[in-house]
Amino acid sequence: MRLRLRVQPRASREELAGLADGAIRVRLTAPPVDGAANAALVGFLARRLKVPRSAIDLVTGSTGRAKLVEVTGISAEAAARRLGV
Repeated sequence: MRLRLRVQPRASREELAGLADGAIRVRLTAPPVDGAANAALVGFLARRLKVPRSAIDLVTGSTGRAKLVEVTGISAEAAARRLGV
């Protein structure tokens, strides 16, 4: 399953912030330096989706705010339920 995300680094807290242009908005406290925001995103999604970090793969967007993430080991319905979208 693939998720389109729009990430906002250096936010005041980590949270899902709804949908924007067909992508799930994610706010992260980590700065966009040396991959810290990407690592925080993987950890955040792993906790929310209740899957191991190894089940989450960043397909595109490693240097931008728009990202495409592939998640294995969970159905689209279960992911939507756990993310609340």
